[in-house]
Amino acid sequence: MANTLQFDLVSPERKLASVQATEVQIPGTDGDLTAMEGHAATITTLRPGILKAVSAQGTQAFAVTGGFAEISASGVTVLAERAIPVAELSATVIDELVAEARALASKAPADQKDAAEKVVNDLLALRGASAH
Repeated sequence: MANTLQFDLVSPERKLASVQATEVQIPGTDGDLTAMEGHAATITTLRPGILKAVSAQGTQAFAVTGGFAEISASGVTVLAERAIPVAELSATVIDELVAEARALASKAPADQKDAAEKVVNDLLALRGASAH
């Protein structure tokens, strides 16, 4: 398929996707971005959010909790801390992720409290985004 790039999504548990995509929407720590064929080489960290890959087969959406995305001439590779297909996402799963993030935030050193609280807030926002 013309105007595509290879998209691979891997978490520690499993490989979740490997498709030729026309675009990959990435929830980056410094802002959301969309990678398409010809995108400049970039490496970004992920914030909790919804990652989407659009291909001829449709759109695949995944909730990610963090990790890295590498955009290169050969495609997009995402190494996610956790990645869950949106179809498998439930309020219970998100509540567990929020509880875990809150526990970590409560133990975070003073100079990392703001970043830890942002993760909690991003996960809370994920709850609303996954309902759509």
